[in-house]
Amino acid sequence: MPGWKKNLYILWVCDFIMGMGFQLSMPFMSLYIKTLGHFDRFQLNMWSGLAFSATYLVSSWMAPIWGKIADRHGRKKVMLISTIGDGAMVLCMAFVQHAYQLALFRLLQGFFAGYVANTSALIASEVPTKHSGKALSTLSTGTTGGMLVGPLFGGVIASLCGYRLTFFLTGLAYLIVFTLTIFFVKEHNFTPVPKSQTLSARKLFRQLEYPQVVLGMLVTTLIIQAGNNSIAPVISLYVQQLLHGKGQVDLMSGLIAALPGIATIIIAPIFGEWGDRIGTQKILIGGLIFAILVYIPQAFVTNVWQLAVLRFLVGISDAALLPQVQSLLAKYSPNEYSGRIFSYNQSAQFLGNIFGPLIGSTISGIFGYGGVFLSTACLVGGNLIWVRSSTRKIR
Repeated sequence: MPGWKKNLYILWVCDFIMGMGFQLSMPFMSLYIKTLGHFDRFQLNMWSGLAFSATYLVSSWMAPIWGKIADRHGRKKVMLISTIGDGAMVLCMAFVQHAYQLALFRLLQGFFAGYVANTSALIASEVPTKHSGKALSTLSTGTTGGMLVGPLFGGVIASLCGYRLTFFLTGLAYLIVFTLTIFFVKEHNFTPVPKSQTLSARKLFRQLEYPQVVLGMLVTTLIIQAGNNSIAPVISLYVQQLLHGKGQVDLMSGLIAALPGIATIIIAPIFGEWGDRIGTQKILIGGLIFAILVYIPQAFVTNVWQLAVLRFLVGISDAALLPQVQSLLAKYSPNEYSGRIFSYNQSAQFLGNIFGPLIGSTISGIFGYGGVFLSTACLVGGNLIWVRSSTRKIR
């Protein structure tokens, strides 16, 4: 088996565990904060918002820094440092006594957000170009799958064993990732970039053969993530409205939130293989068109099952988007700078995770829940124009 394939399989497992670990505490974070003091509703919402957003804010800033370090010293080294740092911060969360301590450790956790981006960079630098689409699409399903089952496992563990044990188990999961990485991941053909030759972001983009493609893909990642997360603040309220206040709102909300991830896991490798055959940009453009077509009717559904079918179709469109973006980044970025390019892409993902819920909550407050889906369709439409323009000249 080629070395890049061995790495792909090991890193898929590692990304799955990392994605699951990051989401284990999400279902009960606000409830955990509630046990750390006596808060009124405003204070509880404030501390919950800080705890949720602190990691993303810092991660979006730190990811390019880790990318630069990875290009200079090796992706595997950065992955190991990220795992140890991330795990240590999660373990500290099990011992906090005040809400500000939890928010602080969530913030510090963001400093070590370098693992997933560098798994993509490592695979992208080793996989043959003719297989890059399928390889990166397959790798992306690891993180997606982990983030999908994480809230489920986290909720079960917290209900059986308490909140604090969940953080211990997350730290243990990261220790497993560290062990797998240090003993089984081999970094082949790595050529370090000397400090004297390290380029600024502006000079790096000038060195690229198709800088407009790379920049277009970074913007695309931000918009895709913002669109996917715009419904997050209102999903349970929209489901409640469709159920007319009857039925199991929590169960249906969880199911509908999970459906896009399930579809992406199933379909992404297939689209990745198609992209290697007929052109990655064609799959990406088709995915954007399909996304517009499935976002618009979500504003007009009359029952929860219609919404469920359309959310599953959103997952199919996602399978044609983010993995294809990573494939284009791999194809049009030099290997020696892949760490930084993929870290920029991760920063765009984090920013989308921040802006998406803000857009969704604002639009729904002004135009209602249906307005969230229509505004997302418009956002994706603008992105489609951008992608067609930025990829027009590539071979």
